[in-house]
Amino acid sequence: MKLLMIYATEFHYKTSLKSLESVPEATGENTIENAVVGFIHVEEKDEEHLADVETKLIKNLKWAARKNNTERIVLHSFTHLSESKASSEITKQLLNNSEQRLKNADYEVYQTPFGYFLDLNVKAPGYPLARLFKDI
Repeated sequence: MKLLMIYATEFHYKTSLKSLESVPEATGENTIENAVVGFIHVEEKDEEHLADVETKLIKNLKWAARKNNTERIVLHSFTHLSESKASSEITKQLLNNSEQRLKNADYEVYQTPFGYFLDLNVKAPGYPLARLFKDI
């Protein structure tokens, strides 16, 4: 898994183009303030040990949230960080499981529409812990 985390004082998305035929139709947009946005790329090798990868993802997101003094986390499937890709079903399962676990830990969690290209606006401050990358 590749994980790019950006602390955003403002993160705005709007559905643009459907990229997976198997997902339901979705339209909409949202603005979330003061959140860690996880740009998550699940790789094919992750399918073999998904529970471990999920736990590491959650630990990294929680750590970044604490370091940026927020309890808001956005989960965004972003399959542009590696050439290897897990199946869309596995990726969606990991995102849903992670969302539930983070909510159970009292985080305010958002998930961007899965299977869509989105118009994005990210307003992020310029300090080191506002931008983090992990190869899990």
